[in-house]
Amino acid sequence: QVQLVESGGGLVQPGGSLRVSCAASGFTFSNYYIDWVRQAPGKGLEWLSGISPGGGSTYLVDSVKGRFTISRDNAKNTLYLQMNNLKPEDTALYYCARSWDYSLDYWGRGTQVTVSS
Repeated sequence: QVQLVESGGGLVQPGGSLRVSCAASGFTFSNYYIDWVRQAPGKGLEWLSGISPGGGSTYLVDSVKGRFTISRDNAKNTLYLQMNNLKPEDTALYYCARSWDYSLDYWGRGTQVTVSS
């Protein structure tokens, strides 16, 4: 069955960096767009970033451009989100999700990122 498992979250100080990963299984990873979505405490879901199947096209929400980078390794069936210059407002549960037919059809359980001094 389709599985997406995020990892790499944790506590980081403002201005610090963190890389979260998403390990995929149960489907042909290299055939799909994959996205990152986050949910801050008490707030709704926020789409962050997406990457094309081959990795040649990437998309980022304006609030993280210049700080976050999405990438993928299709040989390892893994998606990454490199986050630099983290801010307290980046504190959230970070999810990866598979994109299909203009919707996100499978989601992981998320990894918590907390930015605090």
